[in-house]
Amino acid sequence: MINYKWISMDTYARKDHFAYFKEMGYPYVGITVDVDITDWLSAVKERRLPFFHSFLYAAAAAANEVPQLRQRIKEDGIIEYEKCLSSYTVALENGTYCYCTLDTRQPLEQFLVYAAIEQEKAVMQAGMDDGEDADALFFISSLPWLTYRSVIQPVPFPADSNPRITWGKYFTSEQKVRIPVSLLCHHALVDGVHMSYFYEQLDRKLYEMCKF
Repeated sequence: MINYKWISMDTYARKDHFAYFKEMGYPYVGITVDVDITDWLSAVKERRLPFFHSFLYAAAAAANEVPQLRQRIKEDGIIEYEKCLSSYTVALENGTYCYCTLDTRQPLEQFLVYAAIEQEKAVMQAGMDDGEDADALFFISSLPWLTYRSVIQPVPFPADSNPRITWGKYFTSEQKVRIPVSLLCHHALVDGVHMSYFYEQLDRKLYEMCKF
């Protein structure tokens, strides 16, 4: 079980916004940003690192830096996890996929070894179970075959409050390599400014990885 704390609704600044958006039929807000990965991609190729797990490492670390992305709706209140794991889709040979859950709170080199092992286990089990505490997850997926401008994701009813992070095929524009990265969040917890923090943190994490 991952530790969390309850947010006091008496002092919560977005109390009215929370009540308003929580009752909507589709309470999600999403955005897609073309993120510059020019220097990061060069570093990854030079060091022969796996693209997907390396980018997941940066994206999950960035999301964990934003408290609002670690918050979830629970019993008509709000909890905030101390950290969140990442549950992502792994393609299977039969054309379907399974889920693999990873913890990015470790050095990159150690994480990549651990991620490869966990993904192999997930493929062997070929399960659709996210684990005991699904609320403590970021839902991550990729579309490496497509460069896209927007994406519509399936969501449950009633709505969950897990952020969804998706990226597509990178491309070259104006001599820069960019990748479309989408973020879908529950608007009762997350506003546009918090989403912008995620992209700021993602830029920072990618830059830091270039310096390893």
